Amino acid sequence: MEMVPRKMQSRATRHIFSASDDTVMTKQIRATHAPIEEHVDARPLLYVVQDIFRQAASLIPDIVQGKQVQMGAMKDNTNESDLFDMLEISYHTINKISCEISCKCLMGGGDAHATTIGILGMLSSYSWDAKAVIALAAFAANLGEFWLVAQLYATNRLAKSVALLKHIHETLNHVDDLGPKFEAVNNLLKAMLDVTNCIVEFHELPDQYIDYEAPETQTASSLIPSAVYWTIRSIVACASHILGIIGLGQGYMTSTIETWELSSLTHKLDNMNGHLQKQLSICRQHLDDNKQREAFQTLCHLFETSHQDNIQVLKALIRCKDDPLPLFNGSTKQRVSIEVLRKKIVLLYITDLHHISDQEVVIFEQMFQESRQDSTRLESQYELVWIPVVEKGTAWTESKLKFEKLQSMMPWYSVYDPSLLEPATIRYIKEVWLFNTKPMLVVLDPQGKVVNLNAVHMMWIWGSMAYPFSSLREEALWKEETWGLALLADTIDPLLFDWVSTGKYICLYGGDDMEWIRKFTSAAKSMARTLQIPLEMMYVGKSNPGQKVRKINKTIYEENLSSILADPTIIWFFWVRLESMWHSKLQQSKTVENDQIMLEIMRILSFDSSDQGWAVISQGTVKMTQGKGDSFLKCLNEFDEWKDNVNDKGVLPAMDDYIQGIQQPHHCNRLILPGVEGTIPDKIVCAECGQPMEKFYMYRCCNE
Repeated sequence: MEMVPRKMQSRATRHIFSASDDTVMTKQIRATHAPIEEHVDARPLLYVVQDIFRQAASLIPDIVQGKQVQMGAMKDNTNESDLFDMLEISYHTINKISCEISCKCLMGGGDAHATTIGILGMLSSYSWDAKAVIALAAFAANLGEFWLVAQLYATNRLAKSVALLKHIHETLNHVDDLGPKFEAVNNLLKAMLDVTNCIVEFHELPDQYIDYEAPETQTASSLIPSAVYWTIRSIVACASHILGIIGLGQGYMTSTIETWELSSLTHKLDNMNGHLQKQLSICRQHLDDNKQREAFQTLCHLFETSHQDNIQVLKALIRCKDDPLPLFNGSTKQRVSIEVLRKKIVLLYITDLHHISDQEVVIFEQMFQESRQDSTRLESQYELVWIPVVEKGTAWTESKLKFEKLQSMMPWYSVYDPSLLEPATIRYIKEVWLFNTKPMLVVLDPQGKVVNLNAVHMMWIWGSMAYPFSSLREEALWKEETWGLALLADTIDPLLFDWVSTGKYICLYGGDDMEWIRKFTSAAKSMARTLQIPLEMMYVGKSNPGQKVRKINKTIYEENLSSILADPTIIWFFWVRLESMWHSKLQQSKTVENDQIMLEIMRILSFDSSDQGWAVISQGTVKMTQGKGDSFLKCLNEFDEWKDNVNDKGVLPAMDDYIQGIQQPHHCNRLILPGVEGTIPDKIVCAECGQPMEKFYMYRCCNE
């Protein structure tokens, strides 16, 4: 099978034609083909031919109008050494074919088919792409010589003398009808170049990714020899036509028949080019599939192998069409290479562009900047890299504005152009790291080994204190934690620490029932006055806070009902952090049956999922009383029923006992979790009664 790849020429020749194609002509073409093993890169010579044809076409209008012509500079697409190598091998062949074309045409054209087969015989040792390019080069040498003389004829004595000897002067003295006569030639030249370019592109496809037995490869291989034949035959027709125009063809003059022949050949080559382009597109798709399959397997192997540092792994993962500067430094606003990450702990922040919010970036930015305040701190010794997952085929122009907006908010590294990430990288992130839509934080140690598949929950819970963000560190941090206000609220508001340090009772409450909020805050303040205890209250809203929570915040502030978290981003963070605790515990295989913190987290989350309010009251950072809105309000309203137990038990234990006592035996709890596919367990038990909860599906798009 003779195909684009050079190395397969000798063993593949027998596959060139299908049985249905085995005509007398195709047998003749095949009989001329005896390629040598050494392949010649035809692209540099093709650039020269293209330039000659382009310059010649641009000269015609000026010469017809009698203007002095200024030649444009040649676009340098070639490597001179490659061109010289090609010419060294093909120079004599180009001259022989050039003479052959001139002689046959001067003798009246002859048998075009026989001339074409003869030229193919001269080119027998070359690959199909080189045959077409060398034949075009031989023709371009003659055509270029004619137009060079025509360009200089009016101003250069040497050119005028050459024109006299070559009988070009008569044509140039009658230029009025030169333009229309060359129109058909120019159309055919373009068609020949299009077909030849396509054939060369086939031969430039990398051998290692081509399946030579694939139907699309076989089809392309069967089309190429015929396309080369008709390209050379078109060269012969063009040469005869041009010689007729300039009067060198022994009185031969162009006629409608000759013009029709050129138009027919143009049509034939255009059709061939269409078929070749279709097969080229199919071959490229299969080639890319094979290439990406190999790249994916390489990634799998690299992440399973030990390395001295992380560079090889990161370069394979963050390949952007071989861009040497694939990263963008958000602090300096400069493009940088992968080398800036060498031997660093690297956190890969993986998101799409639809499920990453401004709030998330703002909180991340605050944590990142805080870790960088003291570069000597251990917690600052890591780098963060944002990898946005952009699906292949996604209209990048539509997503680019959002990407650039988010990127401008990030002081860490990010992929400079995520649309250039290799499909193999996206596949690996999805299939191996199980990325779906929720942001994740994959942690690589200095040797490029994955030490935590998703540390985003660690980051939300402990911030940079989670360094080095490994699974072992996560397990150790949980062993140090106990349930209480310090874990629940952490640093959401500086007021909390002031209240804790002064020994105040602290009440956090949420929900979106404004009437319940008014009754609850009033009853809580009344109880505090009666017991003469210092009570501070703070509204923490609901998860996924929207406009309704903003209105409630405004009302609470205006009516002076309690303190509030004025920034919606902090409200969002409070709930995301709580949800992260649930996910983190779940990753550690904890349940409400075997883990107290998991039980308390589930309670708060189920409170938020209900339609009513909820509250927790704490003194210090350990003991905490919590309950649903109706139970808590009932407890406060019936203060006289349990106030006598305060002296013996304390305020919070007495309140807790009463709330447990009035708990309805028959209750309905809801738990809405922002789960990631594959991480939600099949069985979840109620945090109140321990019974399995029934699973439902909810689809939500709004923030209310």
